[in-house]
Amino acid sequence: MADPVIRVREAGIRFKRNKRSRRSFKDLFSGRRRRARADEFWALRDVSFDVHAGEAIGVVGRNGQGKSTLLKLVAEVILPDEGTVSVHGGVAPLIEITGGFVDDLTVRENVFLTAGLHGMSKAEITARFDEIIDFAEIGDFLDTPYKHLSSGMRVRVAFAVISRLEEPIMLVDEVLAVGDRAFREKCYRRIEELLAGGRTLFFVSHSEKDLRRFCTRGLYLDKGALVLDSSIDEVLDRYNAEYGA
Repeated sequence: MADPVIRVREAGIRFKRNKRSRRSFKDLFSGRRRRARADEFWALRDVSFDVHAGEAIGVVGRNGQGKSTLLKLVAEVILPDEGTVSVHGGVAPLIEITGGFVDDLTVRENVFLTAGLHGMSKAEITARFDEIIDFAEIGDFLDTPYKHLSSGMRVRVAFAVISRLEEPIMLVDEVLAVGDRAFREKCYRRIEELLAGGRTLFFVSHSEKDLRRFCTRGLYLDKGALVLDSSIDEVLDRYNAEYGA
């Protein structure tokens, strides 16, 4: 079997209750496990799994159980305090989707800036520019400052840009909760196109319908621990048995 594109081994991350705990260089290289202090808690601990190319993984759990934190570890936005997270291949991060867009720049300027920061050349962006804008359905606001767009319009622009990246791994975290149903379905069809093209999906959602639609495998997080790694149906059945209505 080919090497995994995502490998997580005994990963743990702790936070202070009022701010992020700082990891010292001594902690980073010592490999020691350390206890959380009284003002700290472990958002994730002892989490291990592999993801292979082309898999569609759904991350399941209640609010506050470490799902979004796990995606940020995989996106390498934050580093683990224990263990390792290795990602082989570029990542298209549909998490906190409008982050990185500059309020005072226009939609046009933000498309070039954001796509460029994710590695697209100016020529590549120019070639795909009309496709991005058509998908976002934002043409009349092309030269409007980003800060003047509605929350739904911001998501349209951000999704249109990020979903056109050529990165092999997609990280999706409840990004389409804002916006109308028709555009959300359009985005979902785009995700299905990317999956059909061999992309790898790491998907966090509270929607059982969406999880079953996109994912074949599930990771069930509870109290910061990975309690089940199995088929998405088995994971959702376990979750519903423990926390369903």
